[in-house]
Amino acid sequence: MRPALSDYRHLASGKVRELYRVDDGHLLFVASDRISAYDHILDSEIPDKGRVLTAMSVFFFDHVDAPNHLAGPPDDERIPAEVLGRALVVEQLEMLPVEAVARGYLTGSGLIDYQKTGAVCGIYLPPGLVEASKFAEPLFTPASKAELGQHDENITFDDVVALVGAQRAEQLRDRTLRTYLQGAEHALTKGIIVADTKFEFGVDAHGELKLADEVFTPDSSRYWRADDYAEGVVQNSFDKQFVRNWLTSPESGWDRNGDEPPPPLPTEIVEATRARYIEAYERISGLKFDDWIGAPA
Repeated sequence: MRPALSDYRHLASGKVRELYRVDDGHLLFVASDRISAYDHILDSEIPDKGRVLTAMSVFFFDHVDAPNHLAGPPDDERIPAEVLGRALVVEQLEMLPVEAVARGYLTGSGLIDYQKTGAVCGIYLPPGLVEASKFAEPLFTPASKAELGQHDENITFDDVVALVGAQRAEQLRDRTLRTYLQGAEHALTKGIIVADTKFEFGVDAHGELKLADEVFTPDSSRYWRADDYAEGVVQNSFDKQFVRNWLTSPESGWDRNGDEPPPPLPTEIVEATRARYIEAYERISGLKFDDWIGAPA
């Protein structure tokens, strides 16, 4: 018989996830259907989003060769039935205070920094790059970890060295870029460009660096359609950039720089976001989302 969620002590809430104590060495990592944008948790939820994030992470934890924090299968008997399909039992790690970001293309905050300084995270780039320009080689562009409701700030590699030491910083950069290349190369065979992605890493009791949190999800990555990629324009995406674009459009009526929280998402934006997340999972994994565990009876 599976435990109830109330059997576990709740430890923390993030923008999307809830964390519970399973035992001395293990945690229950639960993905909700919440969606965040521009450092706000939106009032609207995206049905099945937690299950998509979990399914995508499980696929990529298996696909890449980086050691990871998984401590059981997605149907592990320690997972309560009420969160089955959107929860994982994971090893407790000492998390590094760095968002490990890999970029293959220039967009988002990287583009803003480049336009201001000619560099991204202290890495100077050739002149003349534009929205969606592809880099000759992927870049390691780390960010600081912000408190809930605050904004992650891009930092330099020297800043990472100051935070975790030179040897660990080198290992973090190498592991980030290698993992990004493995995932991005697979996705491209499925017609999807992974423009950039964000990883989190932790260290286990033996000092081993392990991939944690989520990996290559539509929340942590920018997914673009390879068949209509064009440099110089905003790309058609499978990820939550679709929600960001609506929030900053005149249709939403929201001032991103004001004091008011974002408005609720219209039903059609919610449905279209859910469809994009599911399509990304099915295209990349080659699996049917309806077959993922935890589907309604």
